[in-house]
Amino acid sequence: MEKELYISSNPASGPNSATRTEPFVKIIALVATLGGLLFGYDTGVVSGALLFMRGDLHLTPFTTGLVTSSLLFGAAFGALAAGHLADGLGRRRIIIALALIFALGAVGSALAPDVTWMIASRLFLGFAVGGAAATVPVYIAEIAPANKRGQLVTLQELMIVSGQLLAYISNATFNDIWGGENTWRWMLALSIVPAVLLWIGMIFMPETPRWHVMKGRSQAAREVLEKTRAAEDVEWELEEIEETIEENRQRGKGRLRDLATPWLMKIFLLGVGIAAIQQLTGVNTIMYYAPTMLTAAGLSNDAALFATIANGVISVVMTLVGIWLIGKVGRRPLVLIGQMGCTCCLFFIGLVCWLMPEYLNGTVNLLRAYLVLAGMLMFLCFQQGALSPVTWLLLSEIFPARMRGICMGGAVFSLWIANFAISMAFPLLLAAFGLAGAFFIFAAIGIGGSVFVVKFIPETRGRSLEQVEHYFYALYNGKK
Repeated sequence: MEKELYISSNPASGPNSATRTEPFVKIIALVATLGGLLFGYDTGVVSGALLFMRGDLHLTPFTTGLVTSSLLFGAAFGALAAGHLADGLGRRRIIIALALIFALGAVGSALAPDVTWMIASRLFLGFAVGGAAATVPVYIAEIAPANKRGQLVTLQELMIVSGQLLAYISNATFNDIWGGENTWRWMLALSIVPAVLLWIGMIFMPETPRWHVMKGRSQAAREVLEKTRAAEDVEWELEEIEETIEENRQRGKGRLRDLATPWLMKIFLLGVGIAAIQQLTGVNTIMYYAPTMLTAAGLSNDAALFATIANGVISVVMTLVGIWLIGKVGRRPLVLIGQMGCTCCLFFIGLVCWLMPEYLNGTVNLLRAYLVLAGMLMFLCFQQGALSPVTWLLLSEIFPARMRGICMGGAVFSLWIANFAISMAFPLLLAAFGLAGAFFIFAAIGIGGSVFVVKFIPETRGRSLEQVEHYFYALYNGKK
């Protein structure tokens, strides 16, 4: 037990601090995060498609919210299912299956003849989005060396925002070149291409060494480590994995009822909180409804679609900054900076919309519209440069090995339910309270999120997954 409770006073110490990352690890991460690209594209493309399908499918404010949020509702249950199945079937097999669902869902939504078909297709597509959100970060975290885990796992967030940027660019391009009533169908169909690439790529990728050890396949785990680690690091890391998995095996196979164990429940609730606060900032109202908000602020459809590309560019640039910062700064400071910065920006947008008139001398107040856009861009700097990358990283790190799939699925389920509720409610909030009221509500929620960060977010930088597990076991059992 003494070994189980041991945590080095210097988290960066140990063999992993000097591990060089083999090129194959980067290839694995790049292929797997095509799931993140699809995640980003399928959630972002609807922002522009709504402007065109609104007339074609006769959307009301209520059905507009349903078309947007049905994907998120499906994602919640996709996360639950994938998280549970990944422990039994393996992370790699789940990602391969999700790639097929991505492709079929894209075809169904692009060919939708009416709003009912569209909602059903987006629900089906959401299953893949949620499954990828729950599985890909775990897959990368389990296959990456500890000293590079932060940057490789947050590559998922880079691919998400890159997918959203691709969606915004394709929306504007399709509108400019083939603008018309069927434009939205081509926007939705484009995601078939990365879905096929993900399916082909994952066929050639390995399963994680930790999953192999969980299944009693130590030799297979060694072979994966030999491909992804420096030779001198293989044996000690395999031994550490085997010892931790054996400790978990003695406690029994991870099951839902195990969450009744106090220390496991505390970790699970921490994960749920981390996932929820990232969504309760209202980030996805900006990512999904940016053109709608900008047209409400006074811009034309064409101007709103073009301006939305700036959101995507800022998201990609700031995610790259965030990935760099994760290698230099701890998880906890970044979450705190991101949460507080987002909250301030929400208040800024609300104040602009409240204090500045929409029209001046009978014409649209463009200064107000561009200040709203500036507020969105500042918000995304904090969200994508600090809060979002660390959210996915922490969720991939904090759960114990035997419960990782179940806990990750449950935490990401809560993330998508929060996302669903906010996305469903936003068109109704916009109609009832206007932009100012909607953003003041999100800002008030953000204050509560900041308090949660200060009180509960841990620091996991530099520790192996096994050390993180021992840390929480000690902390939540009152032994640290």
